[in-house]
Amino acid sequence: MFKGRQFDQSVILLCVRWYLAYSLSLRDLEEMMAERGIAVDHTTIHRWTVRYAPLLLERFNRRKRNVTGRWHIDETYIKVRGQWMYLYRAIDSVGDTVEFWFSEQRDLPSAKRFFTKALNRHGRPGCVVIDGSQTNHEAIVSCDTTNRLQDRSRRRLKPIEIRKSKYLNNRIEQDHRRIKRRVRPMLGFKSQASAAIILSGIEMVHMMRKRQARYAFNPNPSLAEQFAILAA
Repeated sequence: MFKGRQFDQSVILLCVRWYLAYSLSLRDLEEMMAERGIAVDHTTIHRWTVRYAPLLLERFNRRKRNVTGRWHIDETYIKVRGQWMYLYRAIDSVGDTVEFWFSEQRDLPSAKRFFTKALNRHGRPGCVVIDGSQTNHEAIVSCDTTNRLQDRSRRRLKPIEIRKSKYLNNRIEQDHRRIKRRVRPMLGFKSQASAAIILSGIEMVHMMRKRQARYAFNPNPSLAEQFAILAA
C-alpha cells in the first residue's frame, strides 16, 4: 500500500488518522509535524488522506460485524464550495453504522442508490425507521419490491416494515452530530469528489470508535492499533 512513498508508513498513517479523527486542519498538522522534525506540506497530507482513506475503508469493511435487522435512515447537510449537499446515513438498533452515501441531490434517485447499496451489503432489514420523508419512503418501497422480485431463494419475503417517526429517529440525529463535529472545523470542502472520500474516512473512524470491526487476538484495539492492522 505504501510502496515507493518518500515518507515512512508510520508518518503517513499518523497524519491521516489525526486528520480524520480530530478537529485539526491540514495546516495544524503541517505545524505539528514540523515540531517533530518532519517537513511535510499540508497539501501532501490532503493527498495522503484522499489516497489512503478508501483503501483503509475497504479493508475495514471486510472485518465489519453484522448489523441488526432494524435500521434508522436519515440524511444530513454538508457544505461543498458554498453549496449544501447531502450525506445519507443509516444506523441499526444498537447504534452501529449500516451504510452511508454522499450525494449532490436530495431526491428519489439518490435515496434509491443509497438504500440499494445498503441492501446489497447487508441484506434485508425487517424494519426501517424514517422521519416522515415521503421520498425516503418511496425509495424503500421501490428497492424492497425490486429486491423481492429478484430473490431466487423461492421464499415468500415479507415487505420491509416502514415506520415514520421523528421521535424514534432521534437515535440517528444524535449520531449525525459525531460526523458534523469533525466536519465543522474543515470550513467546507472544495469538491464533491474529495468530500465524498474524506467523509468516508470520517465515517470509518466513527465505526472504529463504535468497535464495529473484528480483530483476531485483540478485542479492544485503539484507533492507532486499528489503523496499523488495516495497513499491514
